[in-house]
Amino acid sequence: MAGLISALNSARTSLEVNQKSIEIVGNNISNVNTEGYSRQTAELETYPAMNFGDFFIGQGVKITNVSREHDVFIEQQIKQKAVDYGYQDALTRPLGELERVLTITEDNISTDIDNFFDSLQELTADPSDLVQRNNVILQGDVLATSFNNAINQLDAIQENINNTVVSKLDEVNSQLREIADLNERIYSIEIRGQMANSARDQRDMVAKDLAKSLGAISMEDKNGMLSVTLPGGLPLVQGLMPMTIVAETSGNEMTLQLQAGGVTRDLSTRNLGGAFKGLIEVRDELIPELTGDLDKLAYELSVQVNLQHQAGGALDSSTGNLFFSMPPNYVASPPAPPPTAAEYSGAARRMAVVLTDPVKVAAGAAPDPGPPPGEVAPGDNSNALTLSNIGDTYLIGGVDTFTSLYGKIAAKIGVESNQNQLSLKGAEDALDQLENFRDGLAGVSLEEEMIGLIQYQRGFESSAKFLSTVDEMMAVLMDIKR
Repeated sequence: MAGLISALNSARTSLEVNQKSIEIVGNNISNVNTEGYSRQTAELETYPAMNFGDFFIGQGVKITNVSREHDVFIEQQIKQKAVDYGYQDALTRPLGELERVLTITEDNISTDIDNFFDSLQELTADPSDLVQRNNVILQGDVLATSFNNAINQLDAIQENINNTVVSKLDEVNSQLREIADLNERIYSIEIRGQMANSARDQRDMVAKDLAKSLGAISMEDKNGMLSVTLPGGLPLVQGLMPMTIVAETSGNEMTLQLQAGGVTRDLSTRNLGGAFKGLIEVRDELIPELTGDLDKLAYELSVQVNLQHQAGGALDSSTGNLFFSMPPNYVASPPAPPPTAAEYSGAARRMAVVLTDPVKVAAGAAPDPGPPPGEVAPGDNSNALTLSNIGDTYLIGGVDTFTSLYGKIAAKIGVESNQNQLSLKGAEDALDQLENFRDGLAGVSLEEEMIGLIQYQRGFESSAKFLSTVDEMMAVLMDIKR
């Protein structure tokens, strides 16, 4: 009788194990399309055998654990590549906007520069024509407006970047709190000897998102809790305590700050990675560099045109007239050293045509100061001819004409954008390969699950048959004893 009871127990445990295994397979199948889900497997172990006389008889089977397929190395590689992908992906939109502002198509600042000097060339044919003189002023105004608009659009892109960063902060801070909550949940489950598989999958996905946005580095401690830090080492999550990232604004300036344990620290590109680093680099490095280049171009053009224009004479024989406004930091101190970046600053933003009367356009040579004072001949085009040639003859820094310098500025953005597209494609392909590799190791294969389902189904049916057989044997035995 004792042997039948032992057999009955073995049949019962087999039935329960196969049923639970079918449930686990069903859960795998239902999550076949769930991103980040790791395949779960029942770990089986036999019950300790019991001594029956001179031999031992098994007592059935039990599930000791439900494990998940997981490769720490692959997960770390995915997070590292997510940092690269987040960085390159964040650059794509602002670089596209910069290409639109500093375009190399027909309608750009270079075209306006050519049109301005062409209008001066046309004036040389009839320097007394007021229509042609007024056209010079109009073309100069178009050129100055193009510089103004370009700077305003660069400012707008910086503001858009600030708004993008601020809009992402709520999600980032929510993810930091989620990591801390998952740490607590995983610890409370696993301290009892169980495995928090779903919570671990979820935590890995959040950690990958943080790597993509912040370049966050995550490490698991001996208690199963995930510590998250910035690339510079500043903590984001320590055990059950999440930190907070805030945006501090002052006028048009926006600074990211990390609030950790009552201490606030400013964050720069040295402390960041991923998407945030890409956005901040464009805002704080690339756009100021482009602004400086445009200021240099506007400064040199304004000063050279003004100096030559002041040296000529107008139809009313006046001299010393400015055509463009002098750059805000211009200092007339010949022989002057080459202008510095600080002197160039603000030239493009403040560029404007100050000459409003076409009579004042200095197309001729300056009149003889006398006595008696001379007059500018109506047909004198000598100064207009010199002005029109400045676009081709004056070299900025002894190297570039005005249009070639703009070409270098536009080409710089084109190179950056092309490099970004190549790097983004490479990072995306590398990330896809790693995730496919991870899916091959830890993902759900419907073919494998169907094989497991059939296997456990047959095991369940066999266990049920075995249980039924033992039950019949016990019934027969009970009848005999009666």
